[in-house]
Amino acid sequence: MSTTSQAAGPLQIAYTVSFPEAQAHYADIEMEIKGLAQSKLNLKLPVWTPGSYLVREFSKNVESFTAQSGSKPVSVTKTRKNVWQLNTQGLSSVKVKYRFYAFEISVRTAFIDVTHAFLSTSGMFFYPEGGLNLPSTIKIKPYKNWNKVSTSLEMVNNDPFTVKSPNYDILFDSPIEVGTQDVFDFKVGDTHYEVAMYGEANYDAERLKKDMAKVIAEEVAIFGENPNKRYVFIVHNYAKGSGGLEHLSSTVLGAARDGYAKESTYEGFLSLVAHEHFHLWNVKRLRPIALGPFDYDNENYTTNLWIAEGFTAYYDNLIVRRTQLFPVDHYFTALAGDFGIIENTPGTKIQPLSQASFDAWIKSYRPDENTINTSISYYNKGSVIGMMMDLEIINATNGRQSLDDVMRYMYNEYYKVKKRGYTDAEFKAAVEKFAGKKMDDFYRKYINGVEPLDYNKYLGYAGYHVFNENENLNLPDLGIRTVALAGGRLKVSGVLRGTSAWVDGVNVNDELVSIDGIPATDLKNLIPGKQVGDRVQVAVICDGLPLVIPVTLLKSTIVRYNIQSRTDLTPQQLAVRKKWLKI
Repeated sequence: MSTTSQAAGPLQIAYTVSFPEAQAHYADIEMEIKGLAQSKLNLKLPVWTPGSYLVREFSKNVESFTAQSGSKPVSVTKTRKNVWQLNTQGLSSVKVKYRFYAFEISVRTAFIDVTHAFLSTSGMFFYPEGGLNLPSTIKIKPYKNWNKVSTSLEMVNNDPFTVKSPNYDILFDSPIEVGTQDVFDFKVGDTHYEVAMYGEANYDAERLKKDMAKVIAEEVAIFGENPNKRYVFIVHNYAKGSGGLEHLSSTVLGAARDGYAKESTYEGFLSLVAHEHFHLWNVKRLRPIALGPFDYDNENYTTNLWIAEGFTAYYDNLIVRRTQLFPVDHYFTALAGDFGIIENTPGTKIQPLSQASFDAWIKSYRPDENTINTSISYYNKGSVIGMMMDLEIINATNGRQSLDDVMRYMYNEYYKVKKRGYTDAEFKAAVEKFAGKKMDDFYRKYINGVEPLDYNKYLGYAGYHVFNENENLNLPDLGIRTVALAGGRLKVSGVLRGTSAWVDGVNVNDELVSIDGIPATDLKNLIPGKQVGDRVQVAVICDGLPLVIPVTLLKSTIVRYNIQSRTDLTPQQLAVRKKWLKI
């Protein structure tokens, strides 16, 4: 007899989630399965969550896993790190109970305390092996005064505490917020938007409604349609909240509770909104071919995260710019910041952009002290590549077409018509279609190679130029990053490739004692009065022992960019600028 649900006919699955010990960060989950006809049933828990490319081993949070049928216990054997096998010989139904520990604050992991429960569904709910297509219902039993559930899942019989999912891909892509969150809503076209705000924060709901609607409308205009009739923003407000994770019909955002009143951080929040909402097209529907159907047991490799995430990062600030809510100078400040991050990361000369995507599972989400020297972010560099491609297309077509046209074409061609993801070659062909030229050299240099990005060539199409404010400075630099220790001393946390410290052997974890006898307590004033070429004595404690390292000071490699407009603009540059920035 089959050991999976596929040959046994459809199973009926219902979950009940309660929080008898919310103060200890636990959820008690009951999974009832009916319609069994197999001798053994494997229940699996995903090891990662889509959109966050790291195997997180969610099963480490599971405890007290038991099963019974009626009043009789059912034998359970754990066969893999994320697989529990039930002996279901002769059984038509089984009830599984387990506890889940949730105490990691992030947009991608579950968290429970007495104020709320954030259920990151992919890390919490088991599914029957071979049964990803099965529907299920989830009943929430709220803790004490909790009175709201916010999720993109549909209610059952108008009961807000009971929701349903048509399959596990949808369930795993639909986080659930339970608590006393503040909820407000608005519409953009025919789509209803709900915003669930957890935590006290200084936001103005009416302003957010108007500004978020403007951001969303700009994105809908790119793709020509909104595939959702309902969309949910779950916002977690913390002292230092940040980040976001996209889902098919919702997103989870981390925000700083005091950040809404200051214009710079408010603009940053709108960029985050733009980023995660843009993903409902780019990634959740238009996607690299490797990202769906998902393998929830293993890494899902792709070389195209520079499109999936990088292009989304390009559009987030650009979309906010298009709303006209902030001056264009703000956009250029953000763009110059991306240039600086790329050029101040030695790894940009080591790791090609396509490889950064492929290695996300082992590098991007597992940074160490040497990551800056060996890797590049597919967010920042992918964003700038998006800008370069956009300007290339706009310039080549005299302002008639842009990257918007590529994204809309790809969405229609692959998500709506072919109903599958795209390959590397297919996306490249689409860019070439709208640029009217081959992009082989561009890909060779910037996607699959590590040649320096020619910022001025592409910005020049729109009549802008970039310059390094530090170019003519001849300042010495040790080339280290530090963290503060008790007592005011500093510990080396990073050493940049090719700098003074790198060449002469100052190491990560060395505790700085002094430089030429001056106590090392302030990173900004480690080498006051010194010149490039000077030799200094760096006293450290290495593995508990004193050590003096002679270091020859080299010129600082840190760049700081500024973007300015040219004054002698041609009609072509004006046309490109208007198409690009809507000015």
